[in-house]
Amino acid sequence: MSDSKYKIVYCTPALYSAGGVERIVSVKASYFADVLGYDVTVIVTEGKGRESFFPLSDKVKVINFELGFEELWRASFFRKILLYLQKQRQFKKLLTSELMRIRPDFTISMLRREINFLTDIHDGSKKIGELHLSRKNFRELESRHYNFFKKFFAKVWMSDLTRKLKKLDRLVVLTEKSKALWPELSNVEVIPDPLPFQIEAKSDLHAKRIITIGRYVYQKGYDLLLRAWAEIEKKYPDWQLAIYGMGNLDSLRNQMRELGVDEDRCLLNGPVNDVIREYQNSSVFVLPSRFEGFGLVIIEAMSCGVPVVAFNCSMGPDEIISDGEDGFLVPVGDICALAEKLQTLMQNQELRMKFSETAYRNSGRYRIDKISNQWIQLFTQLSEENEI
Repeated sequence: MSDSKYKIVYCTPALYSAGGVERIVSVKASYFADVLGYDVTVIVTEGKGRESFFPLSDKVKVINFELGFEELWRASFFRKILLYLQKQRQFKKLLTSELMRIRPDFTISMLRREINFLTDIHDGSKKIGELHLSRKNFRELESRHYNFFKKFFAKVWMSDLTRKLKKLDRLVVLTEKSKALWPELSNVEVIPDPLPFQIEAKSDLHAKRIITIGRYVYQKGYDLLLRAWAEIEKKYPDWQLAIYGMGNLDSLRNQMRELGVDEDRCLLNGPVNDVIREYQNSSVFVLPSRFEGFGLVIIEAMSCGVPVVAFNCSMGPDEIISDGEDGFLVPVGDICALAEKLQTLMQNQELRMKFSETAYRNSGRYRIDKISNQWIQLFTQLSEENEI
């Protein structure tokens, strides 16, 4: 099959939210369709009547099965089981029918509910899974919530998942460290996320503003950031912290009141469409995450010439940031170290400028044309395997 005629189907729950997976699917699907001329379809199950949060090429076809798995979030335990089984059967039937109709060359799963049956669909396509979190944190199985019962079922679930992943033609992960966590799999490939945009102007680093972007969840560590900021803001009254994301803000607002944080200089914002403008209007980016699968926002900030201070959490930051050259890495959870490195950049514009140039240059390795070449190589390999 010629690469100019590849048919690709993406399977992901939704496109309407402002999440990292939604962003990457939108960016890659659009690039494959617009630049490479691929026939691209995105199949979703949620978001009836809602448009993609991120820009999506008109050439990309979107099929919404409108199954409403999100209904499970509000259901009681037993109703949740019944609804899941019912919707999952319907999902398998619909996806099988659609893949048999489209006959794609490659079906790419974001490893959600379709991974339970995707490799059983014999539509002739090569099946690829994309994992955007590390194995330890896949589906956010956080140890702080575990009891013996949950640990047991998490172990059973992971064992079952591993068997399904072995059946994939490829499992794509974002970092070498993430790959190393799957020693029992021989089908793992490393392809990082691409930069979602190209910029025309970098930040001039004059704005006395620190920025971070993510979801308002435990993983992102904003509670740790607020504790650091509570000390910083007393020494730097002309600086501001801006947080952007989606989720429930109540716990952070309560924490701000307990810490006595100035609400006029620590801003909790909703999701943002024009992220480039926010990066360009900032001088430091901070990533206080407890864990990451990669750290897309790091390369976004770097591409805008904004130096980054990040917790050196598992997967991502230390494969992107060169500590002391284009940003700072600090031990996970070390609030004092986080505050210290932020202040180092805040008080030294010359250092910010130095880091900015290096960050901008280093971010170039994540340009979408370079990352797409890795996908083209993977598609070619899989096509050749099909012909042998």
